Amino acid sequence: MRTTTSRGLQPNVLGTFDTIVMAVAGSAPAYSLAATTAVLFGAVGLAGPAALLYCAIPMLGIVLAYARLGRIDVNAGAGYSWVGRTLHPFLGFLSGWALVFAATVFMVAGSLPAGSLTLALLAPDLASSTPLAAAVGACWFLLMLGVVLGGTRLTVRAQLLMSGVEMAILLAFVAAAVAHRGRAVAFDWGWFGLGHFHGPEGFAAGALIAAFYYWGWDVTSNLSEETRDSRRTAGLAALVGVGFVFLLFEAYTVAVNVLLPADRIEAAGANVLAVLGQEIWPGVGGKLLVVAVILSTVATLETTLLQVTRSLFAMGRDRTLPAALGRVHRRWNTPWVAVAAVGAAALALFAAAAAAGSVQRILRDAVSAIGLQIAFYYGLAGIAAVVAYKSLLLRSVKNFLLGGVWPLLGSAFMLWAFVASLGELSTTALTIGLGGLAAGLVPMAVYWRKGSDYYRPARLDASRALAAAGEAAPAPPRTRLRDKSYATDF
Repeated sequence: MRTTTSRGLQPNVLGTFDTIVMAVAGSAPAYSLAATTAVLFGAVGLAGPAALLYCAIPMLGIVLAYARLGRIDVNAGAGYSWVGRTLHPFLGFLSGWALVFAATVFMVAGSLPAGSLTLALLAPDLASSTPLAAAVGACWFLLMLGVVLGGTRLTVRAQLLMSGVEMAILLAFVAAAVAHRGRAVAFDWGWFGLGHFHGPEGFAAGALIAAFYYWGWDVTSNLSEETRDSRRTAGLAALVGVGFVFLLFEAYTVAVNVLLPADRIEAAGANVLAVLGQEIWPGVGGKLLVVAVILSTVATLETTLLQVTRSLFAMGRDRTLPAALGRVHRRWNTPWVAVAAVGAAALALFAAAAAAGSVQRILRDAVSAIGLQIAFYYGLAGIAAVVAYKSLLLRSVKNFLLGGVWPLLGSAFMLWAFVASLGELSTTALTIGLGGLAAGLVPMAVYWRKGSDYYRPARLDASRALAAAGEAAPAPPRTRLRDKSYATDF
């Protein structure tokens, strides 16, 4: 079984609970709801709960694919390594590139709401200024860049604090929404059906937006080289994280449908959670949910930075991108060159966003473009899991369903949403989404010609990898006890 924990990143820093927190924070519940609820409502109307439900089912198939692939190849590059070793290095590189590009665009899509909401709390008259929102958002981004550069232990401590407060606020408002008596429309179980979608294209557009809600849980796989017992922990944490945020997303989307009329949802845009908070708890509620969104945004900036820098680290280590990206800081055990490269690219995008128009328009196009990238690399990972485990699929019903049918269903759904939504997206979103993928062809061609070993991969086969793992002796108990001081576990 291939593992790379000896190549620079510090192993055993994260335990099970830490990794679950990372999975939840990666999906950024409060941020995703604030940034995307109005976009989802604009695309599918009252069918938002259905879009989230029908995207969650195949998304769990992708989670299973990641969990199974992570058992046989522990690699900070995750899908970049798995797809390259099962399908083709060409597709593997593009899978890694899609994640890197989507995450870099997200640095702006995530930071702008944090900037605008911070201004809304401190100086409401300035909140509508895109240049000021970009400037304040860039400050938040640089703060998280410093935390990520300071090492995984510092990152985990910051994450536990931010996500803990965020979850407390969100869960309190779920209870308050259930107890609230006023309503704009009556609850309808039909919101979970297919009747509110306007044909397959509308369903695909909703699915692509819903994929953005969930995106980020796979940070657990990118942190696998730094996680204790990662062959088990990364997949378990992702499964628990996706299940938890699914319930939160559904609760808040239903609450928005019930408590806010359509015109208020559309007018609120990225401020929809604050409007919902004011409806539930006039005077204070809106501000509390704004605090939750800011914390969620900053927390997911941190996990996204972890994800993109670990991916770049793996690509630099394999020399499919400049080898300097694979360097690790001697003191902090972080890929500092990759961190600096992402910081520079994101700051350039901040400058462009400051002159690009309204925050809401930037968010709408960025969410759709990132959704294309997500659907692409998740879809490839689902196929990779089936190929890697093909010799084991018929050994039991469990293997066939969890290792074959469900991941393949998830993959087919993601790739269908990718293709079907192309006719629905704006020119800007298509340019960012497809142009970003196409841009990856340039470095791929350059480093393929240089002869990187990545393009001559050892094929990933689950039966051989699991047999090799069964022959290895388990770690002595004393080692596990010594590691206990570095991470939480259960």
